[in-house]
Amino acid sequence: MPYTPVWFMRQAGRSLPEYHRVREGTAMLESCTRPEIVAEITMQPLRRYDVDAAVLYSDIVVPLRAIGVDVDIKPGVGPVVGHPIRTMGDLERLRPLEPDDVPYISEAVKSLVGELGGKPLIGFAGGPFTLASYLIEGGPSKNHDRTKAMMYGNPELWHALMGRLAAIATAFLKVQTEAGASAVQLFDSWVGVVSPEDYRHAILPHTRRIFSALAPSGVPRIHFGVGTGELLGLLGEAGADVVGVDWRIPLDEAARRVGAHDGGGKEKALQGNLDPSVLLAGWDVVEPRARAILDRGRTLSGHVFNLGHGVLPETDPDILARLADFVHEHSARTV
Repeated sequence: MPYTPVWFMRQAGRSLPEYHRVREGTAMLESCTRPEIVAEITMQPLRRYDVDAAVLYSDIVVPLRAIGVDVDIKPGVGPVVGHPIRTMGDLERLRPLEPDDVPYISEAVKSLVGELGGKPLIGFAGGPFTLASYLIEGGPSKNHDRTKAMMYGNPELWHALMGRLAAIATAFLKVQTEAGASAVQLFDSWVGVVSPEDYRHAILPHTRRIFSALAPSGVPRIHFGVGTGELLGLLGEAGADVVGVDWRIPLDEAARRVGAHDGGGKEKALQGNLDPSVLLAGWDVVEPRARAILDRGRTLSGHVFNLGHGVLPETDPDILARLADFVHEHSARTV
């Protein structure tokens, strides 16, 4: 590719008025089960932005809802679980995910692959720690205290839960790749709250199992978390081809921590890493910061320009369109 590719996390939805029109009167998780809505919302950003990939419109709790977990997304709150998991007996509610549980995902992906005409479609799933946190806490949490308490105090239950969630995430991603998704991203958004030692022993084995199971598909695998600067080396060990970087660490330092320049034929590409809040500050602020990221990315074995987390709802779509064009124009002159 003659320039740095670009796509935006949460580019489908939230900031687009046409998204809100399509979603009007339809609950979030309900919209994720209707293939025609999934396809329409997935395509909306591509009509506005010259991005290099579409991102499947879905949510990380979709597979949990599909197997019968009492979870819903409450506006202004996030995922809320009716009956949190606190005991070994509670695990019985987490049965394996079968392809027939999510036929709307397969249908939407197949439809989109045909409509995209060769442009990549990125599928995704929630990472096991992040899903575990919602299930244990019962909803969003600032400190994830109950989650970490289980991880520390009841390792048998913890690993049993993580094993089930890893299997569910793997099955959900396989549904997407088998239907034609060109790449997948594992969003372990809240895993940055744990220490490197705890990540290595309590989370890494389960994440590695997911990426290992996806390896035969041959599709690029992306691993992303927020606040993971101290974990980047371990994220690089989990088996993904691309490691996402948030805005808290420069790309060149992230590359050093991930081992993106190890020279042993195992170089990782990096994805990131503009602070989403910068987009609210105007183009005069966005351009120099985007330029600096692209210039750092020139030295990497691979770089996908992205935000360090999702597009904020207040973001002006015209700024995103201008940013996508700038990434192509500036990197084409410097790559």
